[in-house]
Amino acid sequence: MNLFINDKPIRIVELRDSMLAGNSYDLVLNAQLGALKANMMLGRVLVINASTSLITKLLDLFRDKKRGPSQLKRLQSITFAVKNRKAVIRIIKSHFKIVEAAGGLVLKDDKILMMYRLKKWDLPKGKLEKNEKPKIGALREVEEECNIKVQLDYKICSTWHTYSQNGSRMLKKTKWYAMTCLDDSKMKPQLEEDIEELIWMGPEEIRVALFTSYASIRHVLSSFYAKRHRKSQIEK
Repeated sequence: MNLFINDKPIRIVELRDSMLAGNSYDLVLNAQLGALKANMMLGRVLVINASTSLITKLLDLFRDKKRGPSQLKRLQSITFAVKNRKAVIRIIKSHFKIVEAAGGLVLKDDKILMMYRLKKWDLPKGKLEKNEKPKIGALREVEEECNIKVQLDYKICSTWHTYSQNGSRMLKKTKWYAMTCLDDSKMKPQLEEDIEELIWMGPEEIRVALFTSYASIRHVLSSFYAKRHRKSQIEK
């Protein structure tokens, strides 16, 4: 589960998962060896043997816009390694109302379509309509927000993020798909969705744009490039 709260990446993985090997973390903490304090978390943190109550408590801190920024300011990302990932995720979801969404990463001549919205570089996405399939919703949102025609290729990944709405705790799941542009001759931003600009960007331009983007969008781009690299290696 790739969860983003206040632009902080949070992952829930199996304790036995092979990705725990190596030196990809700045700090490794064992929740069974003592109390964990938020202000001790620095850089990329791995917490092993985390209980559901501990994860829920820390997620509440992430969502707290008053305490969270000061206590977690040195934290880049946190990964919770648990014995039963599915059970933990099920319990986390029970605290929220789930919203389904979908979006697209659109390619044209090896360039990606980026949109500038609310002072951030973003990718087109939106909530699904009632009974709408994610693939159909992703195509609809991309074509509505950018006024282009696209073809859906494959799923890249899913991201989750939280927000509050009318006093309810919302958890939005967004499924991301790679797409190919078929026609951008009438491309224009959907102004009513606060989209100011649409630009086709190459790798170097994207690298710069991601400094003014969201952690979830960086994750989508990273997942896309990783999948494309694996595919190219297989084809060789």
